[in-house]
Amino acid sequence: MRYIIDILIAISLLFALAGVVGMIRFRDVFSRMQASTNISTLGVIGVILGAIIYSAVVLGDYSMVVKLVVMGIFYIITNPIAGHAVAKAAYRRGMAKDLELECDKYGEDLENAD
Repeated sequence: MRYIIDILIAISLLFALAGVVGMIRFRDVFSRMQASTNISTLGVIGVILGAIIYSAVVLGDYSMVVKLVVMGIFYIITNPIAGHAVAKAAYRRGMAKDLELECDKYGEDLENAD
């Protein structure tokens, strides 16, 4: 069972490493934001799953399992919403003016709202 926990944590570390490389290599703010959201979502999910297995099998503490499950569900729901809010703020701030976007539905909606 310890190997499964270690594999989940290692997968989380790989997602975190890939996200950091993406944050360094990507050019625009929206691509970097996508990489940072992957770090926080996919990196944390593996750690939470590993902690759930550790709490259930090794510790036998099922109250901790419930807390971790609730925390994981909350994190999965709120993290994409927060990333979208930050992207929306960056767009409104004018970060996308220098980019040639293939599809800019949000900009079209802003123009029609005025």
